[in-house]
Amino acid sequence: MNWLLPEHIADALPLEAAHIERLRRLLLDLFRVHGYELVMPPLLEHLESLLTGSGQDLKLRTFKCVDQLSGRTLGVRADMTPQVARIDAHLLNRQGVTRLCYCDSVLHTLPASLAASREPIQIGAELFGHAGVAADHEIIRLMADSLRCAGVPAVRIDLGHVGVFRALADAAGLSGDLEAVLLQLLQAKDVPGLRDLCRRLDEPFASALLGLPDLYGGPETLVAATSALPALPAITTALTTLRQLQASLPDLPLSFDLADLRGYHYHNGAVFAAYLPAFSSAVALGGRYDGVGRAFGRARPATGFSLDLRELARQATSVAPAKAILAPYAAANAAAAQAIDLLRERGETVVELLPGETGSEGPLCDRRLVERSGQWVIEAINRDK
Repeated sequence: MNWLLPEHIADALPLEAAHIERLRRLLLDLFRVHGYELVMPPLLEHLESLLTGSGQDLKLRTFKCVDQLSGRTLGVRADMTPQVARIDAHLLNRQGVTRLCYCDSVLHTLPASLAASREPIQIGAELFGHAGVAADHEIIRLMADSLRCAGVPAVRIDLGHVGVFRALADAAGLSGDLEAVLLQLLQAKDVPGLRDLCRRLDEPFASALLGLPDLYGGPETLVAATSALPALPAITTALTTLRQLQASLPDLPLSFDLADLRGYHYHNGAVFAAYLPAFSSAVALGGRYDGVGRAFGRARPATGFSLDLRELARQATSVAPAKAILAPYAAANAAAAQAIDLLRERGETVVELLPGETGSEGPLCDRRLVERSGQWVIEAINRDK
């Protein structure tokens, strides 16, 4: 059956497509009024460019092909954030703060979860050129406002900081291989495996690493972390950043997770994830990724967030599409054509019957354009007749 689509790839039919498009326009308008400029990176790039600065986290998720013009390996983007960082660093080359946003399809070799699409529609906002907590504050606020505008405010926003784990790993003198194993155990919340590995490490770092999965919860988490973790300068800085974010966002449902290390090889500061009711996976993810632009010729402080519009559309309440007006074929009737044009200028949807079309009203049309005493008027369609 050639018409079947690959697994985890799906069409968006009219109602779903209209819902996704409404959310896209809503969020891009929100970004615009906050000063974020829209950019449109290409679907394909040289593979090295797509993976540069991502710590190879995207390597296994990226589709690859050979360019018939150059013979070089190309990649189909799996994440637009590195592309936007390239635009900021190499093409715009502005001084000071730059705010950029984007929205388009990306492609994954494997789905992120059993229910996820391999073709998410990624929408996001990135802020370049400011290393302070105020930039993280702006992005977290914008992420929360995006969900609120979509009608699905976050019930929980987890904050973490990859600097905590990185400082502990460096102080413990972990080799690259051992650090990678430890990272996997923490990401999987594998406490027995973590306990076995930490027996090989020196104190106080073994106890601190073993205790990271328990450093999760409300504001008390930061108090507990201050007592449980060694007073390394990088850890002190990380906890100070999280306390500042907590103080500056008192109206948001913040919680803290110091073992949240998604994107560890990519992020290098505060990270955040937003959750919705009755949905276990994060609907929006973000964090700080300073220096990614170095590979493109200019290192810049950077922070941002993104989400999948397809998933957001599944969670957000759909709005019924606007009803349409059924009109006769008007090519030979100037008055009818003028009436149709005026209706469309007012924002009405007008479906003009083609010659020979039977006049099937379809699901959209609830009114009809008809001529009465030389005037073109709108009448309701009585479906009971």
